[in-house]
This record gives sequence, structure tokens and C-alpha cells, in this order.
Amino acid sequence: MSEVSQAPSPCLGQAEVRVPTRCELGEGPGWDAERGELRWLDILAGELHRAAPDGGHHRGMPLGRRTSYAAVTTDGDYLLVAEGQLSRLDPQSGEHRAFLPFEADNPVTRSNDARVDTHGSLWLSSMGRRAEAGAGSLYRLHRGELTCLRRGVTIPNALCFSPDGRYAYFSDTATGRVMRWALDDQGFPARGEDGAFNEPEPWADLRQSGGGPDGAVMDAEGCMWIALWGAGRVARLAPDGREIAHVALAARQPSCPVFGGPDLTTLYITTAREGMADPKSHDGALFALELAEVLPGGRGAGEPALRLA
Repeated sequence: MSEVSQAPSPCLGQAEVRVPTRCELGEGPGWDAERGELRWLDILAGELHRAAPDGGHHRGMPLGRRTSYAAVTTDGDYLLVAEGQLSRLDPQSGEHRAFLPFEADNPVTRSNDARVDTHGSLWLSSMGRRAEAGAGSLYRLHRGELTCLRRGVTIPNALCFSPDGRYAYFSDTATGRVMRWALDDQGFPARGEDGAFNEPEPWADLRQSGGGPDGAVMDAEGCMWIALWGAGRVARLAPDGREIAHVALAARQPSCPVFGGPDLTTLYITTAREGMADPKSHDGALFALELAEVLPGGRGAGEPALRLA
């Protein structure tokens, strides 16, 4: 396991405000290639935000409940990952249809991080509404069936996958570490002889990074870009878990990066104002950095559409 120290890695540049939102908890960014737009959520406000790559045509949609991710399905609509419920949303008409309950019988939890894997299945998570220790879980929605993969997680984050589909990554932010999980040919964690899922292995130690590991995304070279909550930066980690570069931004609580734009060469970053006694003007905004200007050849791995059947 690689340890990331507070010694600075090379800074690739300063991300700039692309959409000056004031999200309480901006999260869950995703790129919609079909519509050519970015989407993200304000979890605590229960709002879906969308905008053109340049930040124009920004609009928000109230969703009626705390929602942490909107996955584009193969049918072209969104599957919303929300507190107590998974539902389908027509992004044009705003029509909702219930899909599956999601810890609906647990008043302690809400949804948190989510990401579609290389098989077109959705990994998603829950956490305590007040970050209660061990209240959260990890799940996988595969062809419409929801399977619990792991319980006892406090703040599940950093869900992403190696481009070859061999590994899943996740973090419990409370531990300061990123874990790596070997997957089988169906995209589930590999099982031992007893039939139980094998344990994930420690991959990167971020306890000395200056911030807590939050949302993450992979690039086409198999490097992870991970938001460091409280540190005002997004770190780029090599396939062995070492920090090799970072992007800075004028917001203290970056929550999740994603690659977007037609060539997946723009790095977008959501941020949050949650819990800040004196939030600044840029806290809660959507930031962006054009990688072609600072990392020639750098581009995202992309995210498949979600297959529900």
C-alpha cells in the first residue's frame, strides 16, 4: 500500500469556476455523452444540476428527496440513487417512476457515492445521515437485482474501476485509505472457497495527504483522480497508489471529479459548503480544468450506460 505524504506532488494547474453554484453538498458528477452535457447533484438540497461543457445553459431541477447520483441508462433516462429509493427520471419531462426501495426501512441512512462499472452495473452506497460510525453499506445493482457487498462502512466514497474491469476501488473516508477489490468475470468481488466475498486489500494510504479521500474517477491510463475533502485539491494517483500530481482549486471541500467534454479531456470538480462556518464565494461551485493545456494526452476512461436488464 502506498502512503501519500503532505510533501507536494507537481501541481498541474488551478481549476477555475465553470458554474458558480452554491451547492450545500455538490456531488455525483457525470458526463452525458448523448446529450453533450454535465450533470451533478446537490445532495442535501435534493437538486439535479445540468449544464453545457462550457458551463452555459445551466439549470436545476428539484427532486423532492436527498439524491446522490443520476446514472444514465441504456434507455436514455436517469436512474436516481436517493434516500430510501431508486427511481427512474425522464430528464426532459421530469416524470419520476419508482424502481426499487433502497434501505427504505432504515431511517438512519441516506444514499452516498455511486458509479457504473465496466459491465454496465451500478455500484452504490449508503451512509448515516449524521455520518454514524459503521452505518453505511456498499451494494451492486446488476441487471435489476440489488446485492449487498459490504456492511459496516462509515462514509463510503471513491467508487471507481480499473479500465480493464479487474478491480473495484472504494474508500471509507473515516479511515483515510483507499481499498482495492479483485473482481470476477461478472464484475462481482471474487469469492473464496467458503463462498463469501474475498476481502479488499489496502491500496493507498491518504492519512497524511492533508484531506479526506472523497469521490474519485479513473483516467484512460489507469490512474485515479481523487478529491481530498478539506485540502482544496484533487490528487492523481498512479496504478500503484502513489500520488504523482494534483490539481488545485479555490474551494476547500472538493467532493468528486469527473472527465467530460467530447473527448473526455476536461476535468470537472464538484465542491461543497456543508459544515463551513464561513464559506467563501466559490465554495459549492462547479470547477473545471482543460487537461490538454496541462497534461497532453490525458483523458478519462469514460463511464458506460447503466444496463437494468
